[in-house]
Amino acid sequence: MLKVKVLWSFLQQAPFVVLVASFVGYGGLAIASPANNTTSKLENNQIEQSLESPATADVVAQVTSVSQLSDVQPTDWAFQALQSLVERYGCIAGYPNSTYRGNRAMTRYEFAAGLNACLQRVNELIATSTNDLVKKQDLATLQKLQEEFTAELATLRGRVDAVETRSAELEQHQFSTTTKLNGEAIFAVAGVVSGDNARGGKINRNPILGDRVRLNFDTSFTGKDLLRTRLQATNLNAYSANSTFTPEGDFRFAGGTFDNGNNNAVGVDALLYQFPLTQKTNVVVEANAGAIDDFTNTVNPYLDGDGGSGAFTQFGTRNPIYYLVNGTGLGIQHQFSKNLELSLGYLANDPANPQNQSGLFNGAYGAIAQLTVKPTDKFTLGLTYVNSYNNDFTANGSTGSNRANLRSALLNNPNLPDDLAAFSGADLPVSSNAYGAEASLQLSDKFILGGWAGYTNTRILASNGSGINRGSLDIWNWAVTLGFPDLGKKGNLAGIVVGMEPYVTSSSVAQIGKDKNNSYHLEAFYQYKVSDNITITPGVIWLTSPDNNSNNNDAVIGALRTTFTF
Repeated sequence: MLKVKVLWSFLQQAPFVVLVASFVGYGGLAIASPANNTTSKLENNQIEQSLESPATADVVAQVTSVSQLSDVQPTDWAFQALQSLVERYGCIAGYPNSTYRGNRAMTRYEFAAGLNACLQRVNELIATSTNDLVKKQDLATLQKLQEEFTAELATLRGRVDAVETRSAELEQHQFSTTTKLNGEAIFAVAGVVSGDNARGGKINRNPILGDRVRLNFDTSFTGKDLLRTRLQATNLNAYSANSTFTPEGDFRFAGGTFDNGNNNAVGVDALLYQFPLTQKTNVVVEANAGAIDDFTNTVNPYLDGDGGSGAFTQFGTRNPIYYLVNGTGLGIQHQFSKNLELSLGYLANDPANPQNQSGLFNGAYGAIAQLTVKPTDKFTLGLTYVNSYNNDFTANGSTGSNRANLRSALLNNPNLPDDLAAFSGADLPVSSNAYGAEASLQLSDKFILGGWAGYTNTRILASNGSGINRGSLDIWNWAVTLGFPDLGKKGNLAGIVVGMEPYVTSSSVAQIGKDKNNSYHLEAFYQYKVSDNITITPGVIWLTSPDNNSNNNDAVIGALRTTFTF
């Protein structure tokens, strides 16, 4: 503790203060000092004790003569006395080239710091030795030097005591010895420039301003594990709830699909515990709001920033089939080698509810198996399989047409298009099998090409009095992504996403049918790094034929996102 304190106390003095303070442990300089910070007057009856040679620090070279130090100029008896003590007792160590920062003679305070170091060293040797190795003449010299520099030594010790007090206060008020707090705050301005909603009406063009705030409490008990507790609040509602009436184009940083009730209420968003089972196997226990990216590589570098960075939309963030898995459960990530990784996971939507059609294994769930292959450091390929029950692409996201999200749309969207409105409120049990391929290729340091393709087969298991027959829907989605890291300056990012959100290409259910037309998703953004903790990102989303209906005029949405991390 003294080593740091001496340095701190004398940083504001002349260069040799830095030199002598550095003796106590900064940068490559060191002082051989005892654990006790207090230097007392030497007693003559201690002469009978022995002296041991000091150990040399690993990163410094021992100074054998004060005259070798280019910034020390011995001009009087005190300097010569200190020189003799250094040579005999190794009080001071310096840089390997025997120089210090600066080239000035010592001040009295600088000299006092060096003298204090020698006093501590000799005290240590007297206390631990059994032989008569400390000369009486040296003890007398030290006594005389102490008397000459009494005021300066007192000032030195007073400053050290002050630093001790401040350090103790910091230790008492630190947040936690095991928990780190980090946060993210998003301010978002957005507005619809033009276009029609899923019902064919004009989208309300009122601009909005909202926020999303996350506080992560990251705790480690072993240094290798992680307990994360995340608190989140947002007042941003999805456009699908109040403007577009389709999950297409919803923002990743906004509230859930068709949800219009976000009011900045604080809640536990994520609660997980991650630990290594073996050197190559990592386990993640998801207690609340678990997501696929906690234990699976989504193979969309730079663009998958979970809303705070990268792409703006749910669709641009990752392959929509990943959104079929969310909730509470277990995830495992195993590395066979640096080139091959396996991810497995099972998450239930309502595991805390013991009622029928709920619980850990009797309600809605999603399960995933993914093999991630990295043939080179610049190319990554993911092969994904997902099985889910009573989930669709709005379960942990919001992407695709109303038909592609049939269960959620019928239950939760009060503004269905006319050809689905007759079945509003229907509770259809559905089961899905999804298959995906994701790829990312870094062509250069400043250009990344990526994309994915996903196919989902969703089966309606029962009519439940809805008038909808049992049958299946074939749902496809694809995207091509372009990433431009460090565009303009280091830390910036430009991104482009072109693709088709999930849409129904064929259906064996006559009452539902398939999506009539193709709706394309075009998204572009430029993320500007203001500082290490602030980014500003303008972006635009262009949706052709919203909800896959060519009768609807293209929708254009603009946004400006400012992200603060702390």
